[in-house]
Amino acid sequence: MAKKRPQTKAPQGNRGASPEHIPVVGAREPCPCGSGRRYKACHGRAAAHAVTELVQRPFEGLPGEGDWVALRELVPAATVELTLKGGLPEGVPSVTLATVLPMAWPALRRDDGSVLLGLQNDTPSGDLSRDLADTLQRALTVAPGTPVASQQAAPDGPRLQDLLDPDAPFEPVVHSGFEFWVPDSENAAAEVTASLERANEAAIPTVKLTSADSAYWCETPDKNHLRWVMPYPEERLLDALARLHAAGTSSLGAGTRLVGSFRAHGLTVPVWDLPSAMSAEECEKPVAEFAERLTAALASDAPLTPEERRARGGLTNRQVTLS
Repeated sequence: MAKKRPQTKAPQGNRGASPEHIPVVGAREPCPCGSGRRYKACHGRAAAHAVTELVQRPFEGLPGEGDWVALRELVPAATVELTLKGGLPEGVPSVTLATVLPMAWPALRRDDGSVLLGLQNDTPSGDLSRDLADTLQRALTVAPGTPVASQQAAPDGPRLQDLLDPDAPFEPVVHSGFEFWVPDSENAAAEVTASLERANEAAIPTVKLTSADSAYWCETPDKNHLRWVMPYPEERLLDALARLHAAGTSSLGAGTRLVGSFRAHGLTVPVWDLPSAMSAEECEKPVAEFAERLTAALASDAPLTPEERRARGGLTNRQVTLS
């Protein structure tokens, strides 16, 4: 067993120093607070915990939680106008959430002072909401025409739930490409134009349905898909889907099939395969009808039958966790 490292008395001036005022050093180096312990076992412990602790539902409590998840994980190109508590700061005419920004910038303040906040970026901690809120706050204050870099948010910093108006609607606009990046594409920088072309080539055609919340049709070369972010507790939802699947009523019509689900940011996203000829408009009626069947299945408290348990096992085995 390793000998316990003796502690040295902390210098008087450093006693009670808060973590945010202590410089970051190597994890194995002595903590600058003077405790005699390594940084990772002293003030570095709280910082490490803040980085690794995962918030399972970062968008919980925000209007449109399912659409936040869809735009983060499923939709290539979309924007949403955001409303801040207390209104916009002077010199900021608008704040817009975007799935992706050019050059993978976390945020951008345009020349006119408006702010674009990117959603599909890697974030440095386990709380996506806090990281996005930190990026947004910095974007509101940088000089116009400036992109915002990623950085570690303070562990006690605000979250999106603290900054956004909870009564404002969350209404995504899905785009066919990323032209919203550059209002004046002819005068855009060469690297931005190249990034725009690459993004447009990779974008999968996607449409947000109107017959159900957070349901998105998408087109791929071999077949089309419906991906529907649902707000229900996972176990209850899987039971309901299993009841419908065992009864032969889980499809959306001829040639369609419920093939499994994603798990993303604490919500479940059932996925259907669709014929390549089935358009988004043709999905609207069967999706509305399925929503009625699902509501009835969710209301049932009866134990699952053997057939329903087998159906549930199959759905569970085909579930993939995205985040």
